[in-house]
Amino acid sequence: METINTTLLIIGGGPGGYVAGIRAGQLGVQTVLVEGASPGGTCLNIGCIPSKALIHAAEEFCKARSYAAETSPLGITTSEPRIDLERTVAWKDGIVKKLTGGVGALLKKNGVRLVNGWATILDGKTVEVRQDGEQQASVRIRCEHMLLATGSQPVELPFMPFGGAVISSTEALSPASIPPRLVVVGAGYIGLELGTAYRKLGSQVTVVEAADRILPAYDADLVKPVAAALGRLGVELRLGCSVQGLDEEGRVRVRDASGVDAVLEADRVLVAVGRKPATTGWGLENLMLDMDGRAVKVDDQCRTSMRNVWAIGDLAGEPMLAHRAMAQGEMVAEIVSGKRRHFAPAAIPAVCFTDPEIVVVGMSPLDADKAGIEIITASFPFSANGRAMTIDSTDGFVRVVARKGDHRIIGWQAVGGAVSELAAGFTQSIELGALLEDVAGTIHAHPTLGEAVQEACLRALGHALHI
Repeated sequence: METINTTLLIIGGGPGGYVAGIRAGQLGVQTVLVEGASPGGTCLNIGCIPSKALIHAAEEFCKARSYAAETSPLGITTSEPRIDLERTVAWKDGIVKKLTGGVGALLKKNGVRLVNGWATILDGKTVEVRQDGEQQASVRIRCEHMLLATGSQPVELPFMPFGGAVISSTEALSPASIPPRLVVVGAGYIGLELGTAYRKLGSQVTVVEAADRILPAYDADLVKPVAAALGRLGVELRLGCSVQGLDEEGRVRVRDASGVDAVLEADRVLVAVGRKPATTGWGLENLMLDMDGRAVKVDDQCRTSMRNVWAIGDLAGEPMLAHRAMAQGEMVAEIVSGKRRHFAPAAIPAVCFTDPEIVVVGMSPLDADKAGIEIITASFPFSANGRAMTIDSTDGFVRVVARKGDHRIIGWQAVGGAVSELAAGFTQSIELGALLEDVAGTIHAHPTLGEAVQEACLRALGHALHI
């Protein structure tokens, strides 16, 4: 068995793990990263990147179909479009391959040793790695610091396990065919993103959700334009319904809030009821770490209850966001190198790539009210924004939340076409402690969606120009 000694050992090559490796390498920290699949983790391989590629392809196909129906307000008409799903999936896979290959090259460039295989922890300083096709471990790694970055996995329903017609988001992102009828269990962001994409690709989609509305974790005002768009697309919503399982004919059994049972015809069932930290199957229990529910408990430096053992990303709990994991990974690498750092961001953006998109950064008006903070809040609708009109995407708005006493901005929310691209500006304004006057007084390019950001602040100050 080969033995490797290193300063920093990273288990998991997702966004948090590979960023930690790159930064540690830049700082001269001897680093080994163990990853069982391709570098990039869920996000690059079977999550955020391929899902956004599929969403884009579905949107383009849907547009082409609307042109064929001669209903486009742009005056564009075309013949009936077709989609070669095999080529679409190959295009998506090409993007993934390019990005994961880039990650591998960056690790190598910065002197990080990548060990492909599946790690098992023996103790806080030692792991053994079993490579694909091997029954026993062939590599032992000893380290001074161990960084746990194993990510998360889809939650499986015990009465409807994955397999056959029942799929997770992983299988949904590489379809061999588009099912005529798709039932989506769960109306969170994953279920709605993929359900919308499949509807645009031609499936008849039914979404089942136990709560009384879609996206139950989001502000109700933000959800209204998304619900309206789903209705226009013809997506059926079964809200306030619980899934009971499959019947003998493969139909989905559901029960509504009044206890009435029904069955839904389905060629495929996408279960998207959430994700959970990946804590099993790699010897985590041997460390006997303090836990926070299903997640590993960490402090504001991502230290666990064991000295020199760190945990980041989804393994450390909510919010399960790739960019949070990246920031934590970079921080841990710097601390290991001797720098002084703490993870205390003023805000972390969250984006829902539905149609239209949703962005949430910082506090909502409800959050502020619960915290006892007196606020000023104002919204600016995209129906009054010139750029939104020119791209035929006028549903939605931008909303700003600021402290009443000093006008310091503490939150942003937006819903609309392409609003994900506003997230960086939202977050930066909060991180820098901007006031309403700062954003209102900044000249924004015309015509852009960003003007709605300025106008929301102007409106909060009592002098919006275009409404």
